[in-house]
Amino acid sequence: MPSRYHDVYAEWKKDPEKFWAQAAQDIQWETPWDTVFDASKGVFGQWFAGASCNTCYNCIDRHVQGGRPGQTALIYDSPMTGAVRTYTYSELLAEVQALAQVMIDLGVTKGDRVIVYMPMIPEAVFAMLACARLGAVHSVVFGGFAARELATRIDDCQPKLILSASCGLEPGRVVAYKPLLDGAIELSAHKPDGCLILQREAAEATLIDGRDHDWAAQVGAAKSAGAEVPCCPVDATDPLYILYTSGTTGQPKGVVRDNGGHMVALKWTMSNIYGIEPGEVYWAASDVGWVVGHSYIVYAPLLHGCTTIVFEGKPVGTPDPGTFWRVINQHRVAALFTAPTAFRAIKKEDPDGAFIEKYDLSSLRTLFLAGERADPDTIQWAEEKLGVPVIDHWWQTETSWAIAANPVGLGMLPVKYGSPTVAMPGYDVQILDTAGHEVAAGEMGSIAVKLPLPPGNLPTLWNNDARFSDSYLSEFPGYYATADAGYMDEDGYLYIMARTDDIINVAGHRLSTGAMEEVLANHPDVAETAVIGIADKLKGQIPAGFIVLKSGVDRDNGEIEKEAVQLVREKIGPVAAFKTAITVPRLPKTRSGKILRGTMRAIADGVDYKMPATIDDPVILDEIGEALKARGFGG
Repeated sequence: MPSRYHDVYAEWKKDPEKFWAQAAQDIQWETPWDTVFDASKGVFGQWFAGASCNTCYNCIDRHVQGGRPGQTALIYDSPMTGAVRTYTYSELLAEVQALAQVMIDLGVTKGDRVIVYMPMIPEAVFAMLACARLGAVHSVVFGGFAARELATRIDDCQPKLILSASCGLEPGRVVAYKPLLDGAIELSAHKPDGCLILQREAAEATLIDGRDHDWAAQVGAAKSAGAEVPCCPVDATDPLYILYTSGTTGQPKGVVRDNGGHMVALKWTMSNIYGIEPGEVYWAASDVGWVVGHSYIVYAPLLHGCTTIVFEGKPVGTPDPGTFWRVINQHRVAALFTAPTAFRAIKKEDPDGAFIEKYDLSSLRTLFLAGERADPDTIQWAEEKLGVPVIDHWWQTETSWAIAANPVGLGMLPVKYGSPTVAMPGYDVQILDTAGHEVAAGEMGSIAVKLPLPPGNLPTLWNNDARFSDSYLSEFPGYYATADAGYMDEDGYLYIMARTDDIINVAGHRLSTGAMEEVLANHPDVAETAVIGIADKLKGQIPAGFIVLKSGVDRDNGEIEKEAVQLVREKIGPVAAFKTAITVPRLPKTRSGKILRGTMRAIADGVDYKMPATIDDPVILDEIGEALKARGFGG
């Protein structure tokens, strides 16, 4: 079937307000909007101004009332504990209402902020939905974040209540959350009225009298009393949540998400981008602490009437590289969405895909990748081993859904490896030079989106309109600056090559680290790679490539490194001045799988750096430092 993409995109461009008003018919509103888009409100305008709604109602109640009460809404699968639990839409409603009643009893009202500091368990989802039901604003902080980082978020959003658990589980270790939470509250100037703590068997926490409340006891009592809590209508433009993303100044930025536009956009994506029908099983293998978890573990699948999976585990080591395939087989997953780094980890441990052959994956139709640049080698490996379309798509914490994708529901476009394909309706994407002028097809520049941003995108930062403008809107007036660099080809396909900070200047030539990584990833022995620019007195910067070898490779590292250098010189040319490839056992990453290239660059340049709050294992930075010193770099 030919793709409908070009017709649909043209339809949006011709009349954006009509386009999104039609999409909004799939949402149930308390009261209709006065204006689809009001350019006079907010920093750049607001969507569905004047309307009222409730996100929790659209995620749960309307499905219970509309014929899905017995359908499974949520599957909890934890290889960490061996537990698998399912919740129908009716059961999910009961859980959320009971928790909402407890929150009311603890003083939470419409507009209050509530921090959710929890592991990947169903209660984290209940917490988010209970906040939405009450019109409270949730701020999910990744479970296990350091006390100081949590404290900065407490002080910024000033929560009435914190919902947490006694611990989280990582392969080989138990992470006690309560001491971190107590430390954060001690550090913060703002003190929450209370904390609701879910005790887990792996490590029970000591509760503080007068402040801490036992989750199971309180929620159990509310259930026994048959708690029924109606949904609180909120303005479509009211905040649903705050999600903090790291800022260059060290002070995190509180990305705000509204209620109305967010629902409209996410509901539209499920059928049009992901090609998923209500009732199907959709799995985003992420964490609720990240935007992917907000959008595609919790809100979009439930808005669409799907079954969503909460997975407490890792792609490898829980217990083996076949855990993803076991989940797909067991729960009949139709679409999987994860980060490229997850597949690189699987490919490293099981390069021949032996574990894939052990499971029935006939339910799986599509694999979606986002979060890090998806190198063609990884995509082709997944295509070959899984036998399904592998779709790279590109979006950000700030946008909540894809800026560029290959829209399965509209009919797939031809795949071009290395590209997340084309801009989605709502996004007028342009490649700009430093003066803000469009560049020619194929020419590298800054990727920007012409204002206004579509529904679902951030309307501002929490209590900081000025920082929102400075961070995103001031560099190119009339545009949202993505801080990503790349180019667009003659067919309108986007290529995201690097963060603008990762474009390196070698003897006056602006070069993409992403292009070099793509070449290195093509080496048959390389599982993962990261390229950084290291300060150089003569050339300004010189590139260095870090490579992680596939499991079972038994060759001399020096030989592989020479081959890697030669590959870059052949594919990109001598202009890259690429002379250094360094084999390392692993790369430093955030818990969501993003490689910490900026921190690696600081180590190489011998400058001070702040330990990233989201780092998965700080010891890896020491390993990188030693590897660099062995080559004459670093302090």
